Amino acid sequence: MKMKVCILAVALGLGLAHHNSHVKHGRTSIVHLFEWRWADIAQECERYLGPNGYGGVQISPPSENIVVTKPWRPWWERYQPVSHNLCSRSGTEQELRDMIARCNAVGVNIYADAVINHMCSNEGGEGKHSTCGSYFNATKEEFPSVPFTAQDFNDRNCTTRSGNIEDYQDINQVRDCRLVGLLDLAHRREYVRGKIADYMNALIDMGVAGFRVDACKHMWPEDLSAIYGRLHNLNSKWFPAGSKPFIYQEVIDLGGEPIKACEYYEMGRVTEFKYGARLGTVVRKWNGEKLSDLKSWGEDWGLMPSDKALVFVDNHDNQRGHGAGGKSILTFWEPRLYRLATAFMLAHPYGMTRVMSSYRWNRHIVKGKVSCFKWLVFTLITFCSHQ
Repeated sequence: MKMKVCILAVALGLGLAHHNSHVKHGRTSIVHLFEWRWADIAQECERYLGPNGYGGVQISPPSENIVVTKPWRPWWERYQPVSHNLCSRSGTEQELRDMIARCNAVGVNIYADAVINHMCSNEGGEGKHSTCGSYFNATKEEFPSVPFTAQDFNDRNCTTRSGNIEDYQDINQVRDCRLVGLLDLAHRREYVRGKIADYMNALIDMGVAGFRVDACKHMWPEDLSAIYGRLHNLNSKWFPAGSKPFIYQEVIDLGGEPIKACEYYEMGRVTEFKYGARLGTVVRKWNGEKLSDLKSWGEDWGLMPSDKALVFVDNHDNQRGHGAGGKSILTFWEPRLYRLATAFMLAHPYGMTRVMSSYRWNRHIVKGKVSCFKWLVFTLITFCSHQ
């Protein structure tokens, strides 16, 4: 069954070729500047990332989202969009444009986190509690700024009583029902595909080099293929004519579920969640493992093919104890081991590497900004990542 699924994925993805990251000057690594403001990212590109050899930045979702005010504004509100307007707590559309241009000018690409599986939760209610002040009514599934209406969601295709995913062994539930209550878009509708492509194309035309696509496991590969097929070529002001946007897709596949990462390989790179989970156990010396065991690191460890993988020690989800990987995930709370794992990742040739710059947290409460990646020994890392 797995082989049949992956053969189908190959057929769907032929000719799309969204695997080229378009990093400049032979650079190999990118950094996720989690929840940074656009103006601060622009300065970081000019002052640090460009001069120190970073190829790109993954930014937080730029689309308008719901505002959650009680008891604090959590990071996850960015993953509950209410429109495709480009204003968020990271800044205005003009600040976004300025940041993209300034980073491109110093050889640092921008990859936007695209939340296209869903809109906000139906608990979002009605009103203007959003980052641009746009009206929406989540209870009635009305998002006039796009616009999306009730017919653009998957309610009729979901078979569970709650409307949410209840069984991850059921492929139809995972892709047609709501992920933790988030209103699931009906990507089979040509109208929905068109609106999503319009949103992504607006960012491409501004100068982004590609996308991290959120929650891909919850979308049918053929729907994603149809959307990617509508995307513009990259802006020729900064990229060679005819260049296609780089796409890396969030697919959590630790084994044990019927949906496999390989279904998405031919449409773009895929996030390899097993990487950080397994590397964490080795660096901690759990189960008698040791660093010398890593001489065979890569596909021999059950990881996906190197040319399909986007890898990381931790990400914004699993560093907070959810998403994938559990207690084996290393974070900046264990600085010595974290530096070791990150240096190994950047020195080793497997996959495309992404460093994390996050925020200090305590029991899931966001506290203050910490540039974790600056804790690394960059003279060593920059040298190793180019070998």
